[in-house]
Amino acid sequence: MRYSQLFGKTSKTVASDADSINAKLLTQGGFIQKEISGVYNYLPLGLRVLTKIQNIVREEMDKIGGQEILMPAMTQNESWITTGRNNMDVLFHFKGQGDTDLVLNPTHEEVVTPLAQKYLFSYRDLPVAVYQIQNKFRNEARAKSGLLRGREFNMKDLYSFHVDEEDLNRYYEIVKKAYFEIYKRLELDDITVLTFASGGAFSQFSHEFQTINENGEDTIYLCEKCKIAINKEIIDTQKTCPECGGDKLKTVKATEVGNIFKLRTKFSKAFNFYYSDSKGQEKIVEMGCYGFGPSRTMGTIVEIFNDSKGIIWPKSIAPYHVHLVGLDLFDENIKTQAEKIYQDLLDKNIEVLFDDRVDVTAGAKFADADLVGNPIRLVISKRSLENGGIEFKKRNEEKSEILPLDKIFSRI
Repeated sequence: MRYSQLFGKTSKTVASDADSINAKLLTQGGFIQKEISGVYNYLPLGLRVLTKIQNIVREEMDKIGGQEILMPAMTQNESWITTGRNNMDVLFHFKGQGDTDLVLNPTHEEVVTPLAQKYLFSYRDLPVAVYQIQNKFRNEARAKSGLLRGREFNMKDLYSFHVDEEDLNRYYEIVKKAYFEIYKRLELDDITVLTFASGGAFSQFSHEFQTINENGEDTIYLCEKCKIAINKEIIDTQKTCPECGGDKLKTVKATEVGNIFKLRTKFSKAFNFYYSDSKGQEKIVEMGCYGFGPSRTMGTIVEIFNDSKGIIWPKSIAPYHVHLVGLDLFDENIKTQAEKIYQDLLDKNIEVLFDDRVDVTAGAKFADADLVGNPIRLVISKRSLENGGIEFKKRNEEKSEILPLDKIFSRI
């Protein structure tokens, strides 16, 4: 992609209501643009990052037998009345044609349960797991922290259906492992911990995946021996580590990047969702729910991987792998060399953002490259060519070096 043609540019100014690191850097870097409070447009750079996170999640869900579907963003209020959740504060209620009462879904149990009921009748049909990646809506009283707490947000929700609690427990553990594989691919595994939280009306506990960072909005209590944590909301009732029983818990700040629940039979009972067992007897379906927020995770990554100059993206989700900076492009020889390198990168299927602007200073180009945060910066200029090639620098390192043109690709 040529920077001169990129829709959405960097900005030196910071919006007065950018109340978090991710809101500031993603807006300044030309990744997102605020539509209204808690609702953002994703510009090309931002959408590339979000899509890469989604694809990592999609791949790991597919590996554990999840089948991707897509459910509607809105549904009838009647389904929410059936489950007794129609008075939740976060629901967006509105009227449709014919005075129909509709809801914008913040979660999809009220949709997926009757949907599954149409196709799952026998023990032979179970277990099954379906998931979607879709925008959801919460009427937050106070949207804040950029992508971390919005009124419209991107979510992956997986739902599993089982013949009994034992099979639900089996699959629940499989999903846990899949989540940690996702965090590993996002370079968050060393700082993301499984956290015990209240199970609410579903079970004694649910589990959150919390990424430790000093700017996190949650407080958790971490057993450093087991790397298991307890959410603040249950610390009064669970004062020791649920894994080893230890009472030495460290207080840390963290951001929730995923949560999983054993729904058990709450929703299957509400919709009278039963299956026939091998003896022809009706049995209630057991359910699990597994949430992961790609947009929230994107904001969390920015909160963690940054410096005073801008974002430092992990390679797996960077908008582009290489940021090619062309200087002195008024010189035809340098321009020709820069265009050749750009084309060579494209021919080798290397994702590259080429700063081909001729009316921008070198300092401004370097500042933009640091702000955008792609893993590798290549600079071609009169000076670099005189010194033997092209300047190579990793975003997370201070040192740069000059590489001969024919050695570039072996280092990328």
